[in-house]
Amino acid sequence: MNKQLATILLTAGLAACATVPAPLQGQFSTVTPRDAVSAGNAQGVRWGGEIIKVEPKADTTCFEILARELNASARPVSRDPSSGRFIACHSGFYDPEVFRRGRDLTIVGHVTGTDHHKVGQFDYAYPRVAADAIYLWPKRSMYANYPYYDPWLYGYGPYGWGFGVYGGPIWGGPTVIIREHPSGPHH
Repeated sequence: MNKQLATILLTAGLAACATVPAPLQGQFSTVTPRDAVSAGNAQGVRWGGEIIKVEPKADTTCFEILARELNASARPVSRDPSSGRFIACHSGFYDPEVFRRGRDLTIVGHVTGTDHHKVGQFDYAYPRVAADAIYLWPKRSMYANYPYYDPWLYGYGPYGWGFGVYGGPIWGGPTVIIREHPSGPHH
């Protein structure tokens, strides 16, 4: 009985940590953009990735996206591999300066067909998605933790236990948060 209760509490705790934003919630096909080219139309999908290009038109904005796997919160995972590229269009104007190249974006919509565009000299088939929801994720902060050598404390060094240059310990340094500077003039 205690093991079952512990399992339920652990599952509930993990689920609470991985909440999907409201506009992205629901059940969707597991087809990838690469598979969607041959799988057909009208599939409900939740895809995400890195913005490659944003193209505002008269009444819609289209996003070219390099697809990435989504984590438990439906945010694109920032690592390789990619599952292809896709184009998602949504009504209205989305500013290319806000929806910049490299930002994480998740969409919910339906596959409506395939577009062909060039990637370099290669003719690439893009699944086209009529997006019902567009979710721009906040920029990721980068963290760096640099170890440093403390020459003034005792520790085990190349010559055994000692002091200073003969054996100070190596400590983890302070965590440094690296953020992108906002574009525009600095005051």
